[in-house]
Amino acid sequence: MAFDRFVAICIPLHYSTILTSSMVIKLGLVGLSRALFMVLPCPLLIKRLPYYTNYVIHHAYCEHMAVVKLASANTLINRAYGISVALLVIVLDLLLIATSYVKILQAVFRLSSQNARCKALGTCAAHVCTILAFYTPALFSFLTHRIGKNVSPSVHIILSSLYLLVPPTVNPLVYGIKTKQIRDRVLSLFSHLKITEY
Repeated sequence: MAFDRFVAICIPLHYSTILTSSMVIKLGLVGLSRALFMVLPCPLLIKRLPYYTNYVIHHAYCEHMAVVKLASANTLINRAYGISVALLVIVLDLLLIATSYVKILQAVFRLSSQNARCKALGTCAAHVCTILAFYTPALFSFLTHRIGKNVSPSVHIILSSLYLLVPPTVNPLVYGIKTKQIRDRVLSLFSHLKITEY
C-alpha cells in the first residue's frame, strides 16, 4: 500500500505503467515468499524440543511462543528466532513505509494547491490508520510473549486475539469511509434507523 500511495502521489502520470498487474503479482509473491521463509523454520525448531508433561496451550490459537513455553528443554534458540523475526518484520516494514511516506510528504508539500495537499494527505490517512491498527497489537502481542514474564495468560490471549481480529475488522471501515458511495450508504442506513425508532 505504501508503494501504491507513493506512485499515486509522487509520479501519478506513470501510475498505470508502473503498477501493472504483473508488478502487483510480483510484489505479492515477494511478500508471500518473505512470510514463508520467516515462518517455515518455526515448526522445525518446535519439532526438535521435547515435551513431557503439559500438552494444553493456554491460548486462543496455536502460536509459536505458546507451544515453545510447553517444552521441557532450553528454548533459547526458539525465543531468539521468534523475537528476531518479529523485530525484523516490524523494523523492516516500518522503515520501508516511513521511507515511502517521507517521499510522499516531500511531494505533497511541493504542491501549490491547498486542496490538492489535503486530498493527497487524506488518501494516505487511511493507510496510516490501517498500519497502526495492525502493528500496534502485533508489537504488544510479540513482546509480551517474549519479554513480559509477569504478564498474565489472559492478557496474552486478549492481545493475540486483538492482533488477529482488529486489523481485518478495521481495514474495511477505514478504507470504506474514504469511499463516497460507501460513506453515503452507511449514513443513509443510520438515518433510516433513527427515523424508524421514532
